[in-house]
Parts: sequence; structure tokens; C-alpha cells
Amino acid sequence: MTPTTVGSAAASVRNLLTDNPELYETRFPDPERLAGRWAEDCLRRHGAGPRVLDMGCGTGRDAAYLHGTGREVTGADLSEAMLAHARTHHPGPAYVRADLHSFALGRGIFDAVVCLDSALLYCHTNDQLGGFLDSCRQALAPGGVLIAEMRNGAYFLGRTDLLDAPTRNAFTWQGAVYRSTTTLTVDHTAQLLRRTRVWTVDDGSPSVEQHSAWRLLFPQELRHLMAAHGFEVLELHDGPGPRTEPPWREGLSPGSTADADRLHVVACRTAP
Repeated sequence: MTPTTVGSAAASVRNLLTDNPELYETRFPDPERLAGRWAEDCLRRHGAGPRVLDMGCGTGRDAAYLHGTGREVTGADLSEAMLAHARTHHPGPAYVRADLHSFALGRGIFDAVVCLDSALLYCHTNDQLGGFLDSCRQALAPGGVLIAEMRNGAYFLGRTDLLDAPTRNAFTWQGAVYRSTTTLTVDHTAQLLRRTRVWTVDDGSPSVEQHSAWRLLFPQELRHLMAAHGFEVLELHDGPGPRTEPPWREGLSPGSTADADRLHVVACRTAP
């Protein structure tokens, strides 16, 4: 996609960012591979084996980083555009198409499943969450670990700072200035954080409005779900992590609270 086609492309893309991986990486740069480094730190601390599934791998940056540490990595995503980008720009891992709501990539063939950047929260219903956790349990060898990083539903209990006003962002890609205005609202009945994002480009093309949502999970709810699907929670905290302020860095230990706007969980697949 070129900058001049943003308006005409609206009807043919589900999400402007995830359907355009280069645009995504420009909007969300991670030159220090902080997310991958945090995940590797978790894997090492819990003695995870080398076989890693990065579920919801996106552009492949984190999968490629983990591959570079010597791990045998499979990156899985539903977006063909993301997978094609990953194979070209972040080679090394094996990349496969899979739906995180339910996937069958082999039984007991991974030592760890990594699910970063709130990908787990695209499981909107209890059935979808159960399908994800059951699929992870099937894919993991006994004692394997699940590592996930996401927004924290508990943050929105009594807080409105992320809801009070739209968030505006601007960046340049391929010579054009892209501007986004993002509004978050809480759907209490569905327990979803709904996002409306309006895109404009300085080339005069029509604006694009797109919608998405994350499930809001609370720490104790997540503990219950993990236990119900055969996992023992080893860590559950709000930071430090790759997207917290201040961000995680090497040598920092996990926190003991779950109050801030990010949630981090490490869980172990229980026997049998």
C-alpha cells in the first residue's frame, strides 16, 4: 500500500496497521527488541526448553529475536500479510498461519508459548479464551510454560484517564504524514475495551475509521481461567514489562502488585 491509497484501501483491509506490516513497525518501533528480551528473560528464569511458539507473532520481530538467542521458534499469526513480512524481514523462525482462538500445531512439541502485546485479549468470549488455553496446553510438553503480556482490566476499576480524551499520534511513512485519533470506551456488558481509530493522511485522501476491541481480564479472573484449563500460575504482576513506564530492563525482578495498566503472567502446564 502506498500513502496515496489509504482512503481507497479502507474497504479492503480489516485493520490498516496489521494489514500493512511496514506501517505497523513504523508506528510501533522496537529497535532495542525490548519485548523479545523480556520474553527471553522470563524463559531463562523459569528454565524453559528451546522449543518456543510465539502465538500472535505479528511482524516476527520478537520471534526472530528469540530465534537469535538459539531457540527453535515457530511464529504463528492469522494475518497472511504479517506472516509474509515476517518471512522476508525477520527470517529464522518457522512461520505458520493459525487462529489463536483454537489451533492444533502438534501435541507436546513446544517447551513454551509466548503471547505478547495483548494478543490474548483478542479472545473476546469465554469460549475463545478456553479454546486458546486448551490449545496451548495441548501444544506444550508437561512442565512447559505460557508467557503472556497484556492490558490489565483491573486498571479500569475507578480510573478514567485512558478514556477521558482521544489520543492523537502522528508519524511519517513513505514520505507522507499519518495521523491517528484513538478513542477508548468500556463495554461493561461484553467486558471489552473498544477502540475506534480514525486515520488521516496529508495527501488529501478520505479519512479511515476502524474498530477493534480487547477483552478486559482481571488478575483473579485470569488465575481462575489458568487453573481451570490446566495451568499453575507462577507469576502474575503489573510490571516491570516491555510496555510499562518505566520499562523493564535486564536485572529487574517481577513486581508483586497487579494494579497498573499492564498485566504479565507466567504459568506452567500441569501434569498429566
